[in-house]
Amino acid sequence: MPRVEDVHQDNGTQWYEQAETGRDCYLLALATYGKCIYWVDGERNIMERGDVLLIPAHTPYYGKSVPTLTHTKTVVGFTVSSADADALPLLRHERPYKRRLGRYESVHDRIRVLREQWNERPSYYELMAQSILTELLIDISREFDRGLIQTEKQRHVEHMKRHIERNYREKITKEVLGEVIGRTPNYAASLFKEVSGRTISECVHRQRMKRAVYMLNESRLNAAEISEFLGYRDVSYFYRMFKKITGGSPSELLKDRRRDGY
Repeated sequence: MPRVEDVHQDNGTQWYEQAETGRDCYLLALATYGKCIYWVDGERNIMERGDVLLIPAHTPYYGKSVPTLTHTKTVVGFTVSSADADALPLLRHERPYKRRLGRYESVHDRIRVLREQWNERPSYYELMAQSILTELLIDISREFDRGLIQTEKQRHVEHMKRHIERNYREKITKEVLGEVIGRTPNYAASLFKEVSGRTISECVHRQRMKRAVYMLNESRLNAAEISEFLGYRDVSYFYRMFKKITGGSPSELLKDRRRDGY
């Protein structure tokens, strides 16, 4: 498996980095907010949320923030064996590879866990980091093998995602999203899964849980009230979905809130 050498997060408006002869390891950068620029082997790459950039080892590059614009990205440095390169053609490409990910949410979730493992260093964190990185590279390689997703398809899915972000408290079905993009319900559902890597239902629940975490931390509402606000009639179901998606319990966040005096 590829071996993780470093994981870190860059952010802000003053970031600058240069490697005139490249690094001794591959670099995988995922932009999660804002915008920054990489010049890699003389080629300009503008990185925005959802963009991934793979820089092969020993490839010259420099990167910088865009003036007055903040950004956030996670960067993973890793080394590979000849067996890894044989298994993943992307690693034999020997050219910088940048693209807007269709399955951004899935990749983002994995790279967040990878960063947490690397920073917190629990038991077996190195093995876990290698496993997560391998999954990431497989996901990206599948998109590399498939080629660029059609622009129209990407546009339709982004339109559906925006509708979910604005209306996550309501019941959102394939019929609803089919109307949003002017296509049949089955086409909307299969397209959403193809491009995002998740079902419509999974995306809705994840959007709700993002809001739930914020409300559990910042509001004075209890779990039952938050559950009802988010559209869950059954509080126990809300608890199960929260545990499945976040790995924690609403009760834990409520205890922290009470401990902080809220």
